[in-house]
Amino acid sequence: MGLKYDVQYKRGDTWSKLTKVGVTGVRKPVAVGRKGVNSTLNGVLNCSIDIFVDLPADQKGSHLSRNVEVLRDVVEESVKTPATGLENVASDMCKKLLVHHEYAQTADVVIRAEYFRESKTPLGRNTLEIYKLLAGGSVARGSGVRKTIGVEAIGMTACPCAQQTVSEVLGCAGGIPIMSHNQRNVCTAMFTMDDDIEMEADEIIDIVQGAFSSPTYELLKRDDEGQVVINAHTDPRFVEDVVRKVLESIVGKYDRLPDNVEILVKSESEESIHKHNAFAERTATLGELREEYRNRTLIR
Repeated sequence: MGLKYDVQYKRGDTWSKLTKVGVTGVRKPVAVGRKGVNSTLNGVLNCSIDIFVDLPADQKGSHLSRNVEVLRDVVEESVKTPATGLENVASDMCKKLLVHHEYAQTADVVIRAEYFRESKTPLGRNTLEIYKLLAGGSVARGSGVRKTIGVEAIGMTACPCAQQTVSEVLGCAGGIPIMSHNQRNVCTAMFTMDDDIEMEADEIIDIVQGAFSSPTYELLKRDDEGQVVINAHTDPRFVEDVVRKVLESIVGKYDRLPDNVEILVKSESEESIHKHNAFAERTATLGELREEYRNRTLIR
């Protein structure tokens, strides 16, 4: 026998609307297939999913089970027909949330997943490296979905300042990479864009890895280990350099993207000779970055 009374619709003593109500940390497998493109992002990803709608002031509670139903339906559909990307899964969920929650005006979804990709060490050995994929979607009723795709990668930086100081102390003339202190750097790059735009996570990973002093690897034999250290100290970079290099690469690569794409790049270096970390971040539209790049000669 069905229940006739739905306490969520009760007004009670509520007076304030809530911008996000939902469920977090739902673990689900999502099948992704990128047919016809140069991508290794194919297969089943183990995802953690957060899913929200807003709640009006005149309603006591949100129907959280509807969030889980939407999530289940989209995930099950990906098993039958693999999704073209986690950002598109998030977008689909946002659209369905507004259908299931007739009282809601906005919907938001965040997806995180671990992603393993084949790579090669500096001396050409095959390796399997791990990255984080970050995806999301956001929609307001009556407007189009804005979706997000991004990555988090771990690399290595060598400090330029310490390297210069060591060179002066030792009286080195240059030409040989000089010792410095190092950091494990965690860098994130994210793109928020209209629903009809498609991007490759593999391309974003390549951009981020190219901004480190050196990529890092799960397994290194001695000769590869030495080469990683040499490479890093040949190209020392501050945490600020990492962010700026990613931004420059984005501007140079993505001519096809519109100006309203929103970019977030952040980098955090876990210091080896300090007890604190170093951090840098930039948020801007692609149009703003393009304008700054065009005017770069004016500030040199």
